[in-house]
Amino acid sequence: MKAGYIAIIIMILLAPVFAYLAELVGYAEPLENVAEMLNVEEKPIYSGILPDYTVEGVNPYIGTLISGAVGALLTFLLAGGVIKLARKSRK
Repeated sequence: MKAGYIAIIIMILLAPVFAYLAELVGYAEPLENVAEMLNVEEKPIYSGILPDYTVEGVNPYIGTLISGAVGALLTFLLAGGVIKLARKSRK
């Protein structure tokens, strides 16, 4: 169990490295490329808590790290809640 948590922490810490490398090679989201080719404009209904993995006023790489950490924390909390409910319903 500990090894799983360590692996997740390592992945979160490496997220900014992958963001930097993606920018370095000019990676873009495939759907965004297609939308650009078709001249289609995005009109989101809700942009989310941290749109495009950014935190306003923060270095983009640090913003990616913060976004990843927030996303991982929310996922852990949701999973923990589901597990708690499942255990409760078994009793």
